[in-house]
Amino acid sequence: MLIKTVFAGFGGQGVLSMGLNLAQAALLEGKNVTYLPSYGAEVRGGTANCTVAVSDEEIASPVASSPDFIVAMNQPSMVRFQNQIQSGGVLFINSSLIETEISRGDVEIVRVPANSIAEQLGSPRSANMVMLGAFTKKSNIVSISNVIEGLNSALKKKQKLIAVNTKALMAGYDLF
Repeated sequence: MLIKTVFAGFGGQGVLSMGLNLAQAALLEGKNVTYLPSYGAEVRGGTANCTVAVSDEEIASPVASSPDFIVAMNQPSMVRFQNQIQSGGVLFINSSLIETEISRGDVEIVRVPANSIAEQLGSPRSANMVMLGAFTKKSNIVSISNVIEGLNSALKKKQKLIAVNTKALMAGYDLF
């Protein structure tokens, strides 16, 4: 089992954090993982993406030329990556920011109103965690408990963010 995922969006949307949280959860489950971040020089507001590969065996390359999953948090990312996903793959889109139709008929589209849900929770910056929760449920790559454990580890010095982000994760997870 080798599963590759690309998380993409604007810098500042927490795209790299989503990938890192997935990678940490997979490590907690004893899986092999690679995490390959990529971002523009301007970072916040520019484009950012990362590739996470999870496998039961050693991973030869962290590059995902045809990923199983793509998570697009904004319109430019969806346009850029929609043609890279393999046939039969799953494309997660942040339907709060992406309104255009997808030109591919051979992939499953999962629409998650991540920004809207995060705003309803009173934490607009947690849209990435809403999306990660939905991704965790639909992809079934790792358990939600390990995603939460990885999040707790990453935010151990920022205790007040743990509750907010866990709530956002569960809101996304409970969508499906």
